[in-house]
Amino acid sequence: MLVVFGLAAQPAFADDGAVKIRDRKVLNGQTEVAVAAFNVAFIFESTDQIQKTGGLMGAFGGVTKAKSELVGVTPEIMQAVADAAYVDFMAKLAARNITTVPVDSLFADANILKAINGTGPREIRIELEKKSTGVATVVKPSALPGQITLQGDLNERQSLGSFGRGFSESGRQAAIRTYVKESGIPLVSVVYLIDFSDQKRPGAFSLNGLKVNANLSVAPKFSRITVIGSKGQSEIVLNQAVSVDGDFIEQADATGNTEKTAQAAANVGGGLAAAMGIGTPMIGKTRKYAFNAKPGNYEEGAAMAATRANDVMTDALVSLR
Repeated sequence: MLVVFGLAAQPAFADDGAVKIRDRKVLNGQTEVAVAAFNVAFIFESTDQIQKTGGLMGAFGGVTKAKSELVGVTPEIMQAVADAAYVDFMAKLAARNITTVPVDSLFADANILKAINGTGPREIRIELEKKSTGVATVVKPSALPGQITLQGDLNERQSLGSFGRGFSESGRQAAIRTYVKESGIPLVSVVYLIDFSDQKRPGAFSLNGLKVNANLSVAPKFSRITVIGSKGQSEIVLNQAVSVDGDFIEQADATGNTEKTAQAAANVGGGLAAAMGIGTPMIGKTRKYAFNAKPGNYEEGAAMAATRANDVMTDALVSLR
């Protein structure tokens, strides 16, 4: 397997190459933390729109939409990846001389109990980038009895539902800050986004002008560690994708023949109308791509990407002390 790091921009943070860090003072002098939140999100669907710029279609403003779906990743596979990532993260903290509050005593605290938002998994819609959205499933490790997410942990697409969850998360965030104030122990939240179609990652291939990547990675910008301490809040944001190359998934064009024919007819009609000055807009194409996860291979690759990300993120966390 080949592990690849790819650069992605994240402004307004101190740039340390692999990560970007905001506020280094939160952990000054601290040797113990409470890892109350650890979530691994898996992208199962992404939709990307690209304005065509050349050829007949481009002349009339056609837009191609690529919808990618990942199938075959079972709840058991997701749980195995989340569990492996969590166990590895905790072991790497211990190896770096950071002690952690035992889970049993941590989740016996009244404030931590108030911060729990169910047991998961949780499905979210996220903004990947401009004109690109995704659907992800968020899974906690088996070792944690409840799922906790902080405000800003999940880059959800704005909707009435997400606004409502934001108000609820405000109350849970207040409970977390009370825990930190009363215990004097900083609280740590970890979020990793496992991506299967990051267009910007090196190694992507082109299909009809659209890049759909079949590698696995822990995505930058979305993957982060948040530390809430008595002195404030620090964020460590992954700045470079941790990408693992291997035989993990298969990709195929899943657009049906009937759908292709309808789109072709609509586009030709739109093109002729525009040529005659009628102004009918080009409908554009929708191409669907099905990614099939290979059992055994997928979870191995996803877990490896997460554990490699743990190396980067725990090193950054230790640097805050």
